[in-house]
Amino acid sequence: MRLYLVGAGAIARMHVAAAQRLIPEAEVHAADSNGGVLNSFLEQFPQAHGYDSVEAMLQPPSLPDDLVIVATPPSSHLAISLAAMESGRNVLCEKPLALNVSEAQTMLASAQAHGVRLAVCDVRLLGVAASTRTKQLLEDGAIGDPYHVTWINRAQRNRSGIEYQPATKWFLNRSISGGGTLMDWGPYDFAALDDLLNPVRVEVSGAWLASPRTAAAGPGEDDVEQHVGATLRYFRSTGAPVTVTYERAACTHGRPQSTTEIEGAAGAIRWDWIDWVGEGAVTLTKDNEGTPQLTTEKFPQSGEAHDRPLARYLEGLSEDTLRTSERALFRFQCLQAVYESVATGARVIIDAPDSRR
Repeated sequence: MRLYLVGAGAIARMHVAAAQRLIPEAEVHAADSNGGVLNSFLEQFPQAHGYDSVEAMLQPPSLPDDLVIVATPPSSHLAISLAAMESGRNVLCEKPLALNVSEAQTMLASAQAHGVRLAVCDVRLLGVAASTRTKQLLEDGAIGDPYHVTWINRAQRNRSGIEYQPATKWFLNRSISGGGTLMDWGPYDFAALDDLLNPVRVEVSGAWLASPRTAAAGPGEDDVEQHVGATLRYFRSTGAPVTVTYERAACTHGRPQSTTEIEGAAGAIRWDWIDWVGEGAVTLTKDNEGTPQLTTEKFPQSGEAHDRPLARYLEGLSEDTLRTSERALFRFQCLQAVYESVATGARVIIDAPDSRR
């Protein structure tokens, strides 16, 4: 298998490290127009082949299992992905998929036209043991008919380009990033909700954006949102719709909070959907003769998160390419519907690809 990295920075190196663990025989190629970054990459991975342009790297004829990993800022995802797919190669694109829905639709159309696979790294936080157990409990009917999800993740100071990776200022430039914390963390949120609820339709309403001011303010801080919220309704193939109270903050003057909980007619499940460090837990609350009864299960850390995009890509090679690519677009449309709801003040409806057939 041949891996083609576009971009040779930090995230590209995580993908190569993942490849070394998952497919150590893979042949690695990397292109970056920044000579210093590329030389540093080749020093770290001396077995790799380096190029100063994407065009030069993709010039040789493609092979069926070639994979291009797009590890550049979002504003370049469209052009690079199109070039890769036109060369006959599959694409695994970093999140967010694109700057907007129109670009994402163009990418999917190219994948379909050239018969290649388009996958996205929004799956990086899927497969955590606590989330897998939560899905199982939900499918087993442990909480009865679900009706409400609380999905709130609030950090007081964790802004990309300011507190997190402060040297990477493009996060604060909407023309490059496409947005703030919703574009940065939202892909993970919406991938996890899609995986948990498997909706046929999603409705977004009451959305809002904010960018709290701090002493660390710098050029571009007000260009992107750092706090976002919305009311989501996830319609499943069976049962009543599930309402999701959604909130994500990379900066807030309010208290920090991380709550993922799903409530049903017969119980509730609270779980750790991220296990960066240490174990995760699932707490099931049921009624016991009129008194809440809590049962907690703990799970060890579920492996290296940065391995998952490539691992899931490899696992999905036997699946329907069109469906998986369409589902990636659907998740991105759900995310972008939050911006649309803010702009219009109206409810936005997104139908899942399977429901349109």
